[in-house]
Amino acid sequence: MTSHPQGSKLSRILFGILAYVSLAIGIIAIFIPGLPTTEFILLAAWAATKSSPRLSAWLENHRLFGPMLSNWRNGKLIARRAKISATVTMLICAVMMLVVLKHNWWIYFAVAGMVLVNLWIWSRPEPGTQNAECPESTGQR
Repeated sequence: MTSHPQGSKLSRILFGILAYVSLAIGIIAIFIPGLPTTEFILLAAWAATKSSPRLSAWLENHRLFGPMLSNWRNGKLIARRAKISATVTMLICAVMMLVVLKHNWWIYFAVAGMVLVNLWIWSRPEPGTQNAECPESTGQR
């Protein structure tokens, strides 16, 4: 058998589509306030491990995405810079929505969602703040 991840050909294709679509949205999210980059890159990396070893390796070695994925795998860490960036972009998006759009229930629902996501993001530990309770690793740093 080849070195492809286990699963049917159809599941590899579907996971591959999910990986590439998530990656595209994650890249677009870098430039659009309010869209979460990190979550889409994490989803792309997860789907790539089930569909494309080549894409998975590319993401792992990417200069921007690689450290983000490494931090997540080594204790679900989120860098302070990413936290600040997420907070600022969500704040800009929330203010724009509240100023520009008619105040309907879904506006408040979206803003509440941003607040909850922001609270979760800030609850995650940051790289360099871990104590001796690190998750299992391969011994590499």
